[in-house]
Amino acid sequence: MSDWLFDLGNSRFKAASWRSDGGIGEVLAWPHGADALVAGDASHGPLPRGRRAWLASVAAPALTTQVLALLRERFEQVHVAHTLAECAGVRVAYAQPARLGVDRFLALLGAHAGGGDVLVAGVGTALTIDLLDVDGRHHGGRIAASPTVMRQALHQRAVQLPAAGGHYREFADDTDDALASGCDGAAVALVERSLQQAAGLLGRIPALLLHGGGAEPLLRLLPQAALRPALVLEGLAAWARERHAADAPVRG
Repeated sequence: MSDWLFDLGNSRFKAASWRSDGGIGEVLAWPHGADALVAGDASHGPLPRGRRAWLASVAAPALTTQVLALLRERFEQVHVAHTLAECAGVRVAYAQPARLGVDRFLALLGAHAGGGDVLVAGVGTALTIDLLDVDGRHHGGRIAASPTVMRQALHQRAVQLPAAGGHYREFADDTDDALASGCDGAAVALVERSLQQAAGLLGRIPALLLHGGGAEPLLRLLPQAALRPALVLEGLAAWARERHAADAPVRG
């Protein structure tokens, strides 16, 4: 029976098998709501069954509880990841590690496995940016609204401004493109400033990794970036490996 890794975010629910070599299998995705999961409304079939499930969640507590119940029906053991001060060679900058979102923490673990200095940018509901040096020291980061949330917030305050659509242009000549350019451009500018400041802090330019559902549209604006869509799941595999090796898993 296989082990599976699950990533429950604010807008997506993803999973991958945890291979015996420590890597992850094909990434699967389901609709976000637990009701859809119960109904079997999935792009990749029903939720898998297996021996152990490892879950990382930043979703609301009620949804997390529902998903945990579903996983406990299908797996012999269910383990919930949480942020640690140190894990898999990474040392968290936060004085209170629990205040660092587990998705950011796991993304750092996944990034550190590749070696080198790295700036990790997650583009989902929020835009998160974290700096990690080659020795595994986390230097902290930033949190801002993602381009999608910027658009939604503008639409809520001014309904004549569309919540989606348009294309990035440096100087747009219509409202849809101006909105896309402003919101995507704001995210890119924050990433670029973070790269600049990171280079000054470290004395060298870190690699740039993008992950999250909103990362791909920013790639052409950040040509130096590499896309790692499964970075949180990769980090969850590293977390599970460390906890399994210590024989001290955290039960959900």
